[in-house]
Amino acid sequence: MLDTKALLVAAAAIAGFAAAPTEADALTPLSMDLAIDPSVAEGPSEHATLAPVAFERAPDEAYEPVARVTNRRARLQCVPFARNESGVEIYGNANTWWRQAAGRYETSQAPEERAVLVLEGYNTTARGHVAVVTEVVSPRMIIVDHANWLNAGEITRDVPVRDVSEAGDWSEVQVWNIPTRQWGVRRYNVQGFILNVLTAEAQAQAAALAQQASASASEAAIPVG
Repeated sequence: MLDTKALLVAAAAIAGFAAAPTEADALTPLSMDLAIDPSVAEGPSEHATLAPVAFERAPDEAYEPVARVTNRRARLQCVPFARNESGVEIYGNANTWWRQAAGRYETSQAPEERAVLVLEGYNTTARGHVAVVTEVVSPRMIIVDHANWLNAGEITRDVPVRDVSEAGDWSEVQVWNIPTRQWGVRRYNVQGFILNVLTAEAQAQAAALAQQASASASEAAIPVG
């Protein structure tokens, strides 16, 4: 028979067990109740009630160019600079790039980051220019890096280019002029944008050439006699 002391100990143990947290309670942080502010939780947040227009970007006119010459002694033409910066492996004069890209690289009439912008010369197709798109600011403004735009072999970066075509199709552009800190007066015809993506046909040709090279190497490794 249990004495009075034993009964008291047993009762205390039972009471302590009943007060212990359940498994679900133990997984809930003790500070959770204090962390929730009912005044904040009630109703939608301020951002949830904003109209879509509140999230629209500022107009292009509000953009503040930071275009600058980063290397005055680079002595580079636009072609090698664009090739190194974009990875588009095309050689020859800039006015031949669009033609050379046909069937080799994917092209677009709309700008994409890291694509090569191909311009025709002012009032003539005898000259051309290529630049690398680094940012698409808006449907009608991009930022490019390029070389020799000022005809001194220099490298310029973060240069704004804007679409001034009537149709808004990037067929005609103006380029920000660094020396005058304003938009250039001349308008340039755009042939398009070359992407650093081989066409399916070019990929198949590259794979075939690689296979032929591998087969030739294997035949050369076989000892004769």
